[in-house]
Amino acid sequence: MSQWIEISALDAIPQRGARLVKTPLGCVAVFRTATDEVYALDNACPHKGGPLADGIVHGTQVTCPLHNWVISLETGMAQGADEGQVATYRAKVTDGRIYLDTEFLQHRAVA
Repeated sequence: MSQWIEISALDAIPQRGARLVKTPLGCVAVFRTATDEVYALDNACPHKGGPLADGIVHGTQVTCPLHNWVISLETGMAQGADEGQVATYRAKVTDGRIYLDTEFLQHRAVA
């Protein structure tokens, strides 16, 4: 059974924007799309470690600010690039608040 931690109000992240969130289990980039969907990924681009939370969100993708790699917010896969993937984490919005699944974060901390 999943356990969720509250990390932020949905409105604290602008539409088509992102925030770097420090949790007890590490830092995660949390993205909000134009349609208020929320996704959580590791913050480092698989190419050169660029800060994805500083990237441009378009649709369900983010473009890394360093070298324009496009990363799927849904799968973490780099698109149009040689190869690479970013870890994704379960996120949800309830009553205007964003929550992350602690089980997924714990797997990250172990890896």
